[in-house]
Amino acid sequence: IEANLKDIEKVSNGRVEEIRNKLRDRIQQLFDDENFDKERLETEVAVIADKMDITEEIVRMRAHLKFFIEAIEQAEPAGRRLNFLTQEMNRELNTIGSKANDSEIAHHVVRSKETLEQIREQVQNVE
Repeated sequence: IEANLKDIEKVSNGRVEEIRNKLRDRIQQLFDDENFDKERLETEVAVIADKMDITEEIVRMRAHLKFFIEAIEQAEPAGRRLNFLTQEMNRELNTIGSKANDSEIAHHVVRSKETLEQIREQVQNVE
């Protein structure tokens, strides 16, 4: 999962130029409109940026992985915590996949989810 997350981050960082170009095109379309509205421009830019930015999800995913490993290494029972963390990681992966809108990132998300499903099955046997 960590390796796939690193790959997702690399691909995501490489998309900055693509995102910039899309924004530039959308802004140009707004400028071409004779009813140009500055507030609409600001709203469009904010929406597009939010839709494509997966930084927060990557940060949370890393935190969940860290807590998962810590829970495994503890001597006390951690089954419920591990189950909860697998659910949270699944949510983050779903969000990354839907926000990224990129086939290469989607491929890494699917591979991570396959691994996470195997982990979830094992967690069901942990107290």
